[in-house]
Amino acid sequence: MKKLSFLILTILIFFNAEHLISQTISKDEMIFLTSEWKGERFPDGRPKISDELISRARNIGIEEAWQILNNEGYKCQYEGNWKMIHDNVPVIGRAVTATFIPTRPDIEKNIKERGWKNGFAGATNAWPISVLQKGDVYVASCFGKINGGTMIGDNLGTSIFAKTGNGVIFDAAARDLTGLEKIEGFNAYVRDFHPSFLVDVVLGGLNTPTRIGNAVVLPGDLVLSDREGVLFIPAHMAEKVIATAEFINLRDKYSKTVLKSGKYTAGQIDAEWTSEIKDDFLNWLGNNPSLGKMTRPELDEIMKKRTW
Repeated sequence: MKKLSFLILTILIFFNAEHLISQTISKDEMIFLTSEWKGERFPDGRPKISDELISRARNIGIEEAWQILNNEGYKCQYEGNWKMIHDNVPVIGRAVTATFIPTRPDIEKNIKERGWKNGFAGATNAWPISVLQKGDVYVASCFGKINGGTMIGDNLGTSIFAKTGNGVIFDAAARDLTGLEKIEGFNAYVRDFHPSFLVDVVLGGLNTPTRIGNAVVLPGDLVLSDREGVLFIPAHMAEKVIATAEFINLRDKYSKTVLKSGKYTAGQIDAEWTSEIKDDFLNWLGNNPSLGKMTRPELDEIMKKRTW
């Protein structure tokens, strides 16, 4: 019985390895490209940012996060000029990436035959949906195609939301806006909406590095969006960006309070904080426990590394 169980397990592992080669990169390559990430990973090597960090990311702004990344040398992480189903439903989570290319008969035939052999079903635009998990954000590049570039309608939108509890980011279009609007909690950032069906494209890469407009996206990146646009935060930078942005928000709240009271001047608040101001900030934070906690060493450390 033990030998049989081991044989079944071996077959399953082999099948999954074969399944993952369909338009994807190897686990070793995934780890290589995201080698700065030192945390948990999915079985295919994709960085797995914690649910706790994703939850905290919902409370930070794109402006602060962009500034932190920009100052660290990550200058190609933001993309704007989107149309959305809702302008008040942010899409925040771990990126699953897909790159679609214009098709040609020989390439499409080979890609589909290999994918079907390795466990995928249907057209290639459904393949990325089949690997989605809770907390994922489906991020697809389809070279900005509108007419004939509709990545989803309301049926696929429903499937995506059921799997992820999240929305999508498409450098392409979507169809059936009326139906998509009825999926409560779902949102799509797209270039436009169009009544056509998806035609003349094929999946060129699944969970590979991709380009969304002026931004580069790797699998596992933290997707942060609001009405302004979309920011793709490298997984290994997520905790630093979130923690720093959280402090900037606290600092802004504190600054407004003391400036209104006249306790300090704008020049004092905008300059490097004195020990007196740091102590006053921590006392203020202690009197507002709902805003969080911070120790003096933590404050000194984050102020020491200030680049914003």
